[in-house]
Amino acid sequence: MPRRLFKRYMPNPQSIREHKSLRFLGTLMHDPNLWHLNRHSVARAMAVGLFAAFIPIPMQMLLAASLAVPVRSNLPIAVGLVWLTNPITMPPVFYCTYKLGAWIMQVPAGQVGEQVWPRIGRFFDEPSWELIQLMWKPILQPFLLGSVVCGILAALGGYVLTRLYWRWWVQRNWNKRREARRERTP
Repeated sequence: MPRRLFKRYMPNPQSIREHKSLRFLGTLMHDPNLWHLNRHSVARAMAVGLFAAFIPIPMQMLLAASLAVPVRSNLPIAVGLVWLTNPITMPPVFYCTYKLGAWIMQVPAGQVGEQVWPRIGRFFDEPSWELIQLMWKPILQPFLLGSVVCGILAALGGYVLTRLYWRWWVQRNWNKRREARRERTP
């Protein structure tokens, strides 16, 4: 059953409850549904974790934890899924989200403007509000729109596929047991 697979890799609930970055959730962390492994909590955790993975903010794990508590999804799975967008996968994933956002907004992707590209390299050395405003429309708007759209689509897909997979797995096991019972009875 998928439950055994998830239990093998899940951390101890007590260690997560005592983690310093999650203390702001207080007694909400004691809800048993945050630790259960059933098709509902795992499917909701897939949705929360995949959505948070596509949102381009620092500390995505805190976003996943903050969303997992009110929807009562499995907390370790939701937080762990955020690592799908890690420092290695972020550039191609976020480039695709930018391209999707540019396509949705019908903005030519890559044509940011001559006044922005030479200054983007300096942004990381000396960030300024002026440069953020200059980049907002041609870069950040399509990027953020694409990130939210991809996050929503990934969340919906993860939720539906998890529910379908879990149902298939349980049905398969029931069928195996039924066949084994038929073989044992004369």
